[in-house]
Amino acid sequence: MENFDGFGKMALLVGGGPAPGINGVISSTTLEALDHGIEVIGFKDGFKWLARGNSEQYQVLTINDVKGIHLRGGSILGTSRTNPTKSEKDMANVIDVLNRLGVTALVTIGGDDTAYSASQVHKHAGGKIRVAHVPKTIDNDLPLPESTPTFGFETARHIGVGIVRNLAEDARTTSRWYLIVSMGRAAGHLALGIGKASAATLTIIPEEFHGRPVTLVEVCDIVLTAIIKRRSLNLHYGVVVLAEGLIESIGEKGLLAVMDAGELGSYGRVKRDEHGHLRLGEIEFGRMIKDHLTNSLEKLGMQVSLIDKDLGYELRCADPIPFDAEYTRDLGYGAAKFVRSSAALEYGAIISIVGGHLQPLPFEQMLNPATGRMKPRKVNVEGEAYECARRYMIRLERRDIEDTQRLGKLAGAAGMTSDQFRDRFGYLVGLGQQPVALSG
Repeated sequence: MENFDGFGKMALLVGGGPAPGINGVISSTTLEALDHGIEVIGFKDGFKWLARGNSEQYQVLTINDVKGIHLRGGSILGTSRTNPTKSEKDMANVIDVLNRLGVTALVTIGGDDTAYSASQVHKHAGGKIRVAHVPKTIDNDLPLPESTPTFGFETARHIGVGIVRNLAEDARTTSRWYLIVSMGRAAGHLALGIGKASAATLTIIPEEFHGRPVTLVEVCDIVLTAIIKRRSLNLHYGVVVLAEGLIESIGEKGLLAVMDAGELGSYGRVKRDEHGHLRLGEIEFGRMIKDHLTNSLEKLGMQVSLIDKDLGYELRCADPIPFDAEYTRDLGYGAAKFVRSSAALEYGAIISIVGGHLQPLPFEQMLNPATGRMKPRKVNVEGEAYECARRYMIRLERRDIEDTQRLGKLAGAAGMTSDQFRDRFGYLVGLGQQPVALSG
């Protein structure tokens, strides 16, 4: 790409939730810009102060400010979920502050919401501000080409696997079951990655239901039958990883159907952020599963110790592993290179590195104009990678029902007859319907 001289300052900001490697992008973007004589400033707390028209919440970034930070977690610029596209005034404030400070190039770091905000900055600036967006999320759910990961995912999985392995050993030692809810709003990549690499007993992700309606009861029954299956082998412990995206698969109506009328009661309240997403962290999904599972176990006369745990906040600001430390240097370098190019005068882009080469992806190609978001990249449940993951899970299979000997053993572990077990749980493997009494 050709370098394009003649622009003023370059600005950086971070939006959305933290992810390991943010500082790596800030560092390499800044160093590359400074090496070309470009002044760099970093806005604090994402679009928060910009949307208010505040032109003082920034810092000039120097080599000393960013030296060595690529090895540290967190963000030296902070972050926020402020949505500047909610009103024309907020966006006008953003453009006004950028113009007053002489900013002609903006690099944003964030997920698809921040990407949309960045695209609108490019649009409303009328070509006067070049914009590059570096995609980040530990969820790995952005549709980058050729299965390129989003930065932060590999570190989050690495740290998560260590935690789950420790809990698995605790489960074995104390004869209990852990129910771990892993972050991952739109896709099950992180949950499956952690569950598969840590050899969790069972992992449940939204994609396995192929878009059909999911009930809280069904999710609980999948876990319940895994417990029974382990019990039939005289094993009384295990670890279950649940993707938090199951909350949205069940939906507000599905959750409220089994809670107090109109409210989630002791499990939290339904709230949404500035971008319209359900605030999944406000719902104690793990405890909800644990309580309903405990009730089902008690009806079967089974005493099982269950512990619920959320897994996510521990992962987001971890120091990046070497993969993300290297990867984010490439992305930051690519962002600075793109905004210096003549191509950045023509379009704003999402930065991607494919096969070692910079591949800017125009906003118009990546963002759905109707929703303002990228289409989430889902787990491919038809591929061998997921097939392998399922092979090593303990969960009810069709052959467990169709094989008389297997069925009898499972029924005995549950204190039921074979017919009772088939009638109760056969629907999980496509044999019969979910009992009406269990539907909520």
